[in-house]
Amino acid sequence: MGGVGEPGEGPAPPGAPLPTFRWEQIRQHNLPGDKWLVIERRVYDISRWAQRHPGGSRLIGHHGAEDATDAFRAFHQDLNFVRKFLQPLLIGELAPEEPSQDGPQDAQLVEDFRAIRQAAEDMELFEAKPAFFALLLGHILAMEVLAWLLVYLFGPGWVPSTLAALVLATSQAQCWCLQHDLGHTSVFRKSQWNHVAQQFVMGQLKGFSAHWWNFRHFQHHAKPNIFHKDPDVTVAPVFLLGESSVEYGKKKRRYLPYHRQHLYFFLIGPPALLPLYFQWYIFYFVIQRKKWVDLAWMITFYARLFLTYGPFLGLKGVLGLFFVVRFLESHWFVWVTQMNHIPMHIDHDRNMDWVSIQLRATCNVHKSAFNDWFSGHLNFQIEHHLFPTMPRHNYHKVAPLVQSLCAKHGIEYQSKPLLSAFADIVYSLKESGQLWLDAYLHQ
Repeated sequence: MGGVGEPGEGPAPPGAPLPTFRWEQIRQHNLPGDKWLVIERRVYDISRWAQRHPGGSRLIGHHGAEDATDAFRAFHQDLNFVRKFLQPLLIGELAPEEPSQDGPQDAQLVEDFRAIRQAAEDMELFEAKPAFFALLLGHILAMEVLAWLLVYLFGPGWVPSTLAALVLATSQAQCWCLQHDLGHTSVFRKSQWNHVAQQFVMGQLKGFSAHWWNFRHFQHHAKPNIFHKDPDVTVAPVFLLGESSVEYGKKKRRYLPYHRQHLYFFLIGPPALLPLYFQWYIFYFVIQRKKWVDLAWMITFYARLFLTYGPFLGLKGVLGLFFVVRFLESHWFVWVTQMNHIPMHIDHDRNMDWVSIQLRATCNVHKSAFNDWFSGHLNFQIEHHLFPTMPRHNYHKVAPLVQSLCAKHGIEYQSKPLLSAFADIVYSLKESGQLWLDAYLHQ
């Protein structure tokens, strides 16, 4: 064992005793171009390598100067393979007297969670059922064919076109769920197979970019409901959530009538997110970042759309069908993806442990056959956030273990009816808007 290390020493020579570091030293290395993190009590300098991180530099950078052990285990399937990439970045380890976690972290909760994860692994809950995901893909493709047959057999009238739009919107919503599974590498054992399949589903079946989705979504999982780290809650100045409501009020910022945001949410939230924002931003993303493979997959979607529906609907008809589908799909996307998070705690990063961050930012919706299908099993959001690579058909099996963990540590395990979860989004927006108004008027 080496002595206490000095910042900037660089990777430890092979075979040499590892320098030891204290948390007070590690905390100094959380700057752009100078980032350290801790995994399994070992200290790594990721400053230069972060740009090459497959999940993006932002994702790994969100854990700068922190213990990233549980995030490391949660995001990766083959830990031994990934450790090979970490080895050249190793610069030392925590001093023996230093705790494994820094800051306001619950060591006992972390220990108990790791025991539950080991139990889940022993129960083989991280093993996917190929038939389950084959059935999901099959029913998506069946809906695509059904929508086309409605127009082909009954013509381009209002009734068949409307029915086709509803079927396509349902298919597109289910594509979101399947690509989400693939993005988390929870379908195939080999990560590469998941990535290729995700590009097919996201690109060919949806016309979106897999890299764009992963770039946003992995940050959300790393730091859910954390301002400036979770893109899903960094929505000011359009909507104010959590502490941002009070901050805007105190600073007398009024770009929109925020005390009415629960009302204008119905105008610019669910109806507009996909057709008016994501739809166009994704093209900017793939071109700006030169994701040409994603762009090629996206082009095949539009080519298929116009080739299959163009002869019956014409150019204007195809465009109309496309935007109606995106409009309907957007409602599903917003309500389902936000029902588990917006009503929960939203704040700045407090350097809490992985388990506490996930539990305070998520809630569940009651299990039922419909809720499971409709939400892509995201009604088990708590379990999904704790075990993101676990196949979704096993969430209900690990849920009792998570419930017992929460009961032991006095943490509320929230589960609610579907419609109540939707309503809570609106109530949360109304409450945040009122907090803004109170601070705006009384400061």
